[in-house]
Formats: sequence, structure tokens, C-alpha cells
Amino acid sequence: MAHRRLPVYVLLDTSGSMAGEPIQSLNVGLKAMEQALRRDPFALDSVHLSLITFDLAAKEVFGLTPIDQVRIPEIEVPSSGATFLGAALKLLAQRVDRDVVRNTNDNRGDWRPMAFVMTDGSPSDTQAYQEGIVEVKRRNFARIIACAAGPRAKRDRLLELTDTVVSLDTLDGAAFAQFFQWVSSTIAASGRSGGITETDTLPELPGEVRIAF
Repeated sequence: MAHRRLPVYVLLDTSGSMAGEPIQSLNVGLKAMEQALRRDPFALDSVHLSLITFDLAAKEVFGLTPIDQVRIPEIEVPSSGATFLGAALKLLAQRVDRDVVRNTNDNRGDWRPMAFVMTDGSPSDTQAYQEGIVEVKRRNFARIIACAAGPRAKRDRLLELTDTVVSLDTLDGAAFAQFFQWVSSTIAASGRSGGITETDTLPELPGEVRIAF
């Protein structure tokens, strides 16, 4: 009998403002997250990862993939460009509809999906963002965690999407390393418990990562 999957979607801001050190730090953090999850037996047993980026458009870098098969490519950013987070949320809703196996009377489906959203700004496509929030909230996520990265990130906009918003003061390597280490710990904990829900306690936040108010 197949193991139940834990679908995890990671949405990353790749708009022009992420060029330079921020995107380099993000790539290092992503690789560390991938390696940490591959070392965790519970994650290997259940976690399937998908990566979506958003700048002038939303793009599925890869669909749900077992963590032992995930090879995160180098993420690049355009020289300038908008932050189409609304388009990314709509793409997320479409992919959940396509990917996630629902429970039936005869079979247990996947665990409820999780999503992590990171942006260093605010949505450029404001109407699409509001529509995307409605679509995502219809999909019964176990938990959505958003990260407001850097001083220009609009925490209030992310709080419209989810009650769980963390913030990074800077976009340097240390901050991203701690954030993605915490993400991998959160995902691994979900793998152990069969999916974290809104009421479960998250792993302790590292020093560079704070709860946003």
C-alpha cells in the first residue's frame, strides 16, 4: 500500500528587487533545505515538494516530486519587474486541484497540503491577489506560512492570506539560511505527525526570523 503523501508547495518571489545578493542567498538556502529534508527519514517517507516562482509571471519550476528525487535548480531573476503574487496563488490553486489526491470512501488520499510563500515586497497584481486568496482558502490547506523578507516587504498584505507570517529584517545569507532551515524543520515535523494543522505548535524560530505583527 502506498504511503500517504504530504504535498508541500513553496512560492518564491523572483522579481527584479531580488537580484544580486538576495537571490544568491536564497539559492544557498534552498539547497540547504533540500539536503536537510533528504536526510530526514520521515520527510523521505511522505514529503512531495513543488516550487513556484513569481515575477512578471508565475511559473511552476517543478511539480510535486518525492523529496529524494528533488533537485532544485539555480533560481534566476529578471533585471527588473513586477511581483505577480496573485498569479502565483491562482497557479497554486490550480496545481492543488491537479495534484492532491482526495480521500474517498475506499481510499485514504494525501495529507492536507502546506504552502510557504516568501516575498520581499507586495503584490503588483492587487486584484488578482485578492482573487487568489479566495481560491487558495477554498483548497483546505493544513497551513500556509508566509515570509516578509526585508524592510520593503508588506506584512499587512501577507496577513490577508494567512495568520502565520514571519519576517526577516535583512536579505543576507545568514537570514535566508536560518529561514530555510526553519522551513525544513517545519516540513519534517509535519512528515512525522502526518501533517501540521493550524493548531499545532511550529518549531522554535531562529534568531534572524521573527513573528510579524
